[in-house]
Amino acid sequence: LTVSLPGQPITLDADPLRVAQVVVNLLQNAAKYSERGSRIDLKVTLEGDEVRIAVIDTGIGIAADQLPQVFAMFAQIDRSISKAQGGLGIGLSLSKRLVEMHGGRIDVSSAGPGHGSEFVVRLPTVPEEWARASAPASGSAVVALASRRILIVDDNRDGADTLALVLQTMGHETRTAYDGRDALAIAEAFRPEVVLLDIGLPVLDGYAACRRLRAHPWADGMVVIAVTGWGAVEDKRRAREAGFDHHMVKPVDPYALAQVLRDQVDGGGRGQR
Repeated sequence: LTVSLPGQPITLDADPLRVAQVVVNLLQNAAKYSERGSRIDLKVTLEGDEVRIAVIDTGIGIAADQLPQVFAMFAQIDRSISKAQGGLGIGLSLSKRLVEMHGGRIDVSSAGPGHGSEFVVRLPTVPEEWARASAPASGSAVVALASRRILIVDDNRDGADTLALVLQTMGHETRTAYDGRDALAIAEAFRPEVVLLDIGLPVLDGYAACRRLRAHPWADGMVVIAVTGWGAVEDKRRAREAGFDHHMVKPVDPYALAQVLRDQVDGGGRGQR
């Protein structure tokens, strides 16, 4: 990995955690689709009134007819390499959304299979005089969520790992499990304060896993949130009966999740569904 940065600071009107999340997503994606020993470049430059953040890899590349699909949620892109383990592109879709929420754009280019890829993020900069005028007063602080131990359980490994990344950028400590039985074993050791639990799990489904979690004395006060593709009224009723504190339908908006964590955990609002 080589990193090239400009010689002087560039000011953005941006959430630093979200920008970091986008860059990490792109770097992880580059590594995932590159063989060991490949090269990845992170280059940041100022172009007019925009900052250009480029992640360039020498990995397996993308076919021209698949480039338009790269940022689509759950897009199945054929990037055949044994170590890639498939993937649903949730990280790229999330990155695109975060960039656009900041008034920017993200693009991808590739010369084709075997020729690597380049992802470029462009974000608007803040004029220097505006940056000075809006600089925070000395001693000011950003109000953030309290750090929590959070267990993410989902048989979609890409989705679980991406959600874990999102939560880590928010300052939380995370663990992941990919089926209900492993979730119980990891929870026993990790003692999470929050569990984000999928319903349609192999080995042991989310309803049964939630009931077993609730049976442990150490789980008293733990918040369990259903994060699932099942969102019918009957599904929500079954989740309540199984002991879930809240029900969220995939794909989960990270800001909505942050609000639920604030209400359910930091606000002591357990039981509100």
